Amino acid sequence: MPQYVIVYLGGNQPSSPEERKQHFSKYMEWIASLGESAVSPMNPLKDKSTVNSDGSVTDGGTTMMSGYTIIEADSMESALESAKACPFLDIGGSLEVSELVQMSG
Repeated sequence: MPQYVIVYLGGNQPSSPEERKQHFSKYMEWIASLGESAVSPMNPLKDKSTVNSDGSVTDGGTTMMSGYTIIEADSMESALESAKACPFLDIGGSLEVSELVQMSG
């Protein structure tokens, strides 16, 4: 079955501990709703650095990517429907969905 990467972009952190708790609860419900299709459900990113083409390294990333989830789905349309239900959208974030290409060898 094809695998899809859902990349988390942007978003606003909830402003209070209670809002963070509520958002995290919604997120965990969404992850649970994915069931076994969630291959790699929660992968937040932190402490980004960028390696530039000349080999130099700069602090920070060049994208707003803050994490990703990998799911299995029958089609891109099905993966997009799963993404549309993600509560990350509720905090002003956006999601990029891409099919993973299986490389041989």
